[in-house]
Amino acid sequence: MTPTRTNSPVLVVGTGLLGSSVGLGLSAKGVDVLLSDASPVALGLAADYGAGRVAPAKNAAEASPADTPQIVVVCVPPDVAGHVVMQQLEAWPNAIVTDVTSVKTAPLEHVRERGGDLSRYLGSHPMAGRETGGPLAGRMNLFVGRPWVIAPHEQTTVFALQEIEGLALDLGGTVVSLSAEEHDNAVALISHVPQLVSSIMAGQILRDETDAAALAGGGLRDVTRIAASDPTLWNQILAANGPRVAKILRQVAADAGELAEALNDVSVPGARKAVAEHMRAGNEGVAKIPGKHGSRRTFARLTVLVDDRPGQLAQLFHDIGEAEINVEELVLEHSPGANLGLVQIEVLPEVHTRLTEELEARGWRLAE
Repeated sequence: MTPTRTNSPVLVVGTGLLGSSVGLGLSAKGVDVLLSDASPVALGLAADYGAGRVAPAKNAAEASPADTPQIVVVCVPPDVAGHVVMQQLEAWPNAIVTDVTSVKTAPLEHVRERGGDLSRYLGSHPMAGRETGGPLAGRMNLFVGRPWVIAPHEQTTVFALQEIEGLALDLGGTVVSLSAEEHDNAVALISHVPQLVSSIMAGQILRDETDAAALAGGGLRDVTRIAASDPTLWNQILAANGPRVAKILRQVAADAGELAEALNDVSVPGARKAVAEHMRAGNEGVAKIPGKHGSRRTFARLTVLVDDRPGQLAQLFHDIGEAEINVEELVLEHSPGANLGLVQIEVLPEVHTRLTEELEARGWRLAE
């Protein structure tokens, strides 16, 4: 088995999506993972599915050397993260403790205010997740290729930094260093506000009196995909990062109000310009979002019509491979009311024409 940077054992506290994924990923690499959870059911499920073994002791005084963790990974909701971090710092006086909650300032301040050993605490946050939660949602490859933010502070030691960086790298993450405040400002923009905007847009469907949702295509589905997220968890996240989120949300509301005013009467001088400028700003903003491997390169798109029957996608991928063309991005959408799928494929612009010709020659139907 490939050597790891992470030494056994590692204690994972909280066996939901992130905790079980940490356990599964480390266990797959041969690291001895101890599991702890306030829920006996969640704990048993995570252990049964291979995320680790149930921790036999709750603190260093009760534990044998083989059951004394080198690292403790706290994977609990944001509203209790600081409290649990303090508990683990006290229970395991020689362990490095990290938490993987999606806000970093609140847990750090909690530990600081209560006199916790900051030299052994280093918050982090893997930028990965799914719309579902719980131990059964865990995946050993959840963090592969995803940014893993580590938030050093004034008392961070080189040893703690090396331990948590090693953990992130062993799980396939790409380490990014940000202060707790920088992290929380960033996630307010790229995660927390998008969640609220998605929820607000999905909420408009409740006012739909003409069954317009039956006509929904990719646009509505893309905007509302994350609206299915857990309201309880998001209440905890947003409460811990509220002022930062509110600042951006007010700007979104101002921009939406400006657009609404312009669209209310497009014959007013400057109205069309206002709409165009907001659309152009959107074009420029989306161009700044990194794509595959962090690249901001623009890809060319073509849409293939695929019959909704077994083997069609496999055949499509086979034909693209035969043409020796790499797919950069792919989106699958079903056509409402028809046994038909729309496969949007993005490739490098220089191979777009060749792929079009290859697929047409092999009998595939392309959307105009």
